[in-house]
Amino acid sequence: MKNAAILDRTLAALADPHRRAVVDLLSNRPRPAGELARSLNLTAPAMSRHLRVLRESGLVVESHPTFDARVRVYALRPEPMIDLMRWLEETEIMWSEQLAAFKAHIEQSPGHGSDTP
Repeated sequence: MKNAAILDRTLAALADPHRRAVVDLLSNRPRPAGELARSLNLTAPAMSRHLRVLRESGLVVESHPTFDARVRVYALRPEPMIDLMRWLEETEIMWSEQLAAFKAHIEQSPGHGSDTP
């Protein structure tokens, strides 16, 4: 895969259940960091660490509303998830082909379907 490093960062970021929960919350709409922390019952420093990982992986982007530059609003970026879905589809195709070839091999082997144990 040409973007293996990107996929590795995406999978590493999603390995943590709190970060997956953040992604789930952001799938509905962008949210401020404080709201995310409250929703997941995390301290602000803990949420900040999780959001940093998600930002560095490219899964989320941070913005500041014009009314208050201290507020950080996070939104999902679709590209890393699209790359992940593409990789999963390619992997599924490969495994399906491998299993079909294995099944064909077994069905062609001597003794397949015979009554002998």
